[in-house]
Amino acid sequence: MESKASAKYLRGSAQKARLVIDMIRGKNVNKALAILQYTNKRAADSIEKCVRSAIANASEAAEKANIAIDPDELWVKACFVDRGPSKNRSRMRPAPQGRAYREKRHFCHVTILLSSDEPQKAAPVKGQTAATESAKPAESKNRKRGGAASAPRAKHTAPKAESAKSEAPAETSGDAETSAE
Repeated sequence: MESKASAKYLRGSAQKARLVIDMIRGKNVNKALAILQYTNKRAADSIEKCVRSAIANASEAAEKANIAIDPDELWVKACFVDRGPSKNRSRMRPAPQGRAYREKRHFCHVTILLSSDEPQKAAPVKGQTAATESAKPAESKNRKRGGAASAPRAKHTAPKAESAKSEAPAETSGDAETSAE
């Protein structure tokens, strides 16, 4: 059973509301409400009302269909924020030296879809196995450090000119000995 609720013309930009929406996507309804209650963002209160409305819509649709549904088993299947109109929401703000800055105020529309079906786990990408997924983090760590995945980086120090002659191995051919001296 799915239910949908939307809140339109909320004050505030869609970008700021998306920050809050991203925190609750895919979570259980109780967990989502707890997150929204303690989130220190202006959009959280309006989004919480929208989630509660979606819960009420789900229970009402279940009653009409004569189905028993537990509101605690609902989870946020999908949620998104759209930009609303900003017409007639432009203001003038005082600026230095008698100037004025134009300011656009924004509206946004929030839509939340709840479901009582079992949440599906994300399927692995085609051609990927569990072994390759577990090996990926180790490879990325080595790439960040700049080394190869199999061998650590070696430190290269330039030897001093005098010690280079004494450390150089003696060659078997006579031409090399004369050129080294």
